[in-house]
Amino acid sequence: MPEIEVRDINNRVVEKITLPESVFGLEVNRPLLHQAVVNYLANQRQGTHATKTRGMVRGGGRKPWRQKHTGRARHGSIRSPLWRGGGVVFGPQPRDYSYEMPKKQKRLALKTALSAKLKDGELIVIDRLDFERPRTKEMVSLLSSLGVNGHSVLIVTPDKQENVYLSARNIPGVKVMRATDLNTYEVLVHDRVLITKEALQKIQEVWG
Repeated sequence: MPEIEVRDINNRVVEKITLPESVFGLEVNRPLLHQAVVNYLANQRQGTHATKTRGMVRGGGRKPWRQKHTGRARHGSIRSPLWRGGGVVFGPQPRDYSYEMPKKQKRLALKTALSAKLKDGELIVIDRLDFERPRTKEMVSLLSSLGVNGHSVLIVTPDKQENVYLSARNIPGVKVMRATDLNTYEVLVHDRVLITKEALQKIQEVWG
């Protein structure tokens, strides 16, 4: 069974806990992780790109010159795709890039990502994380004492903690998420994952 140390805000080890094999002891499945990341990024795309076809470009209603006896090629509109300023052929049009990934695969990918973070020593568990009021300076000090200052950090809380969120939102590379909102992309894209002990228990309840 995998184990991990629980630290306090001063980076002192306060206890050692055992983690469930079903969430933090899985083998890394790179193809599955890749599939989950591609699915997440595809679902984030707005798909609002668009180019104008010849029917959308302004002008070009009149035939530029008569059909025959000019010595030039025949044309019906100056907004043909062959002309400068004309329409675009087969250009991108608004579309929906999102697609569904099987729930079992998504859950397995997230648990695999958490297992990979644990094996690489990039998972940090802290006993508690609460601020009486929003203070970015205190959050920077906390990250510095934990030795993760300068790294991109994903902070996982058990539920919505407004003061924690407000304290971290102006720090580059730091993001706060609830345990129930975790996804494979956010776990992998950050250098370190900082989880409170309470959030860890929620992860075990939801994803275990």
